[in-house]
Amino acid sequence: MGILDKVYAFIYLRGFRVWLTYRTNVVLTVISWIIPVFTYFFVGTSLGNRIVTSIGVTNYTAFFVIGLAFQGYVSSIISTISQRLRNEQLYGTIEYYVIAKTGVSGFLVYSAVWGFTLNSLSAVVILTVGYLLGVRYAINWIATILLVVVLMASTLGISMMAGAVTMITKQGNPVSIFFSTFTSLIAGTLFPISVLPLAVRYISYVIPLTWGLLGLRETMLANASLSQVLPYIERLSLLAIVYIIIGVSSYSYAFKLARKRGTLAEY
Repeated sequence: MGILDKVYAFIYLRGFRVWLTYRTNVVLTVISWIIPVFTYFFVGTSLGNRIVTSIGVTNYTAFFVIGLAFQGYVSSIISTISQRLRNEQLYGTIEYYVIAKTGVSGFLVYSAVWGFTLNSLSAVVILTVGYLLGVRYAINWIATILLVVVLMASTLGISMMAGAVTMITKQGNPVSIFFSTFTSLIAGTLFPISVLPLAVRYISYVIPLTWGLLGLRETMLANASLSQVLPYIERLSLLAIVYIIIGVSSYSYAFKLARKRGTLAEY
């Protein structure tokens, strides 16, 4: 089975076909993408221009629309891998991936591709709703795509760390919870990191989403060139290298430890 066959199997067969089977869940999922946009839109308009501009944002709707659209990428990829791993443990099928050519590592990577695909749809919906609410985009496509690629690379390393924790603890994943939940508060998703306390701001600097959103708001709203967002790309690239090394190492260690203990398929 080639790479394209595996991508097709994970994205279409295991992804969209299964997802679309549960129509109620599909409707509720799409609603869950849309509702936050209107929630923060009305919050922003009710605050008034004086309060909104006091945090350094002239167009709050454009600010949070970009944040919501791409925060979903990060949280989904991180949670998708750990959830898929947990599900396979519950279903009793994790051992099949161990002996298959794809392997558990391949399973995790292709699961991340499905998370990326689903949240691409989510991002398109959120950005479209933002446009209908008055946001006007001025996109530099090359710079935007490069930023997204580097952001996803750094996030993949974190997702491997989350997978390693799930393999050992089975339930309760601090890595997944922190990077998929708390990042919405401290990574500049809904308000600039400049309003955070200094100690918390330092924590936000090691979160890839922080630099990703700073760059994406410039490339998607102000048509910033590649050279203008190069500092963000450099920081994201450094974080990607660090997190991928830590992620691969921690996942390999957790996998070997689980097999040694005989707890790989336990839940």
